[in-house]
Amino acid sequence: MNTISDDEIIKSAIKLVNEGLRVTFPVKGYSMLPFIIGGKESVDLVKPIDIQVGHVVLAWVEGCRYVVHRIIQIDGDKVVLMGDGNIAGVEHCMLSDVAALAVNVVTPKGKHNNLYSPWRIKASHLWWRLLPIRRWILAIYRRTWLKIMS
Repeated sequence: MNTISDDEIIKSAIKLVNEGLRVTFPVKGYSMLPFIIGGKESVDLVKPIDIQVGHVVLAWVEGCRYVVHRIIQIDGDKVVLMGDGNIAGVEHCMLSDVAALAVNVVTPKGKHNNLYSPWRIKASHLWWRLLPIRRWILAIYRRTWLKIMS
């Protein structure tokens, strides 16, 4: 039986995005909690045009791996990203390393929720301000809500 590596899946998704197609891409891990639940939800990816701070992107970071994280700073061609579920640490890449823009979160039931609806934008701004206490909020979230959803 042939298996496809994560790297091959990512490269295929990027190729399709560059051809102008929308690709639904599974997300792993909890680095984007509470906005994207890895292992349960996916994101719709499109070609990255007019990338801005606050956008969730698929990017090649640190010259070694792809991540789906939020842009927290753009300085010329330099981009700084951080997962919403992270409490410290950022990743760096160049603007040219941003491979795709996430536009929707796709639920397990197949519903496509706009990542940039007014309430999600407000919630992500509030979440950024809560960075000093994210550790405790995320701990409660993981112990309660994620268990309920399982």
